[in-house]
Amino acid sequence: MIAERTYKLKVDTEGEERVRKAANIINDRIKAYSQAYAYKDHQDLLAMTALQLATSEANLEAELKFKNQELDQKLQQLDMLLSNHLNA
Repeated sequence: MIAERTYKLKVDTEGEERVRKAANIINDRIKAYSQAYAYKDHQDLLAMTALQLATSEANLEAELKFKNQELDQKLQQLDMLLSNHLNA
């Protein structure tokens, strides 16, 4: 249930807990926004929640990309050190 509406989804058993957790996160954010901001209807709260969650996802993707690039650089350096050591 999200924003007092029920949505039917087909989810495997392993994913069910994640979907429930996601719904709880959405409902918590909607509740927080409803207490902090004036709004006309739940559509406004859902839009604000969607924007906040999408922004969080974009930030996480950027962080992951940065960390992957950093890891690739470190692995290349390690490979170069090992190659130099083995060839010496």
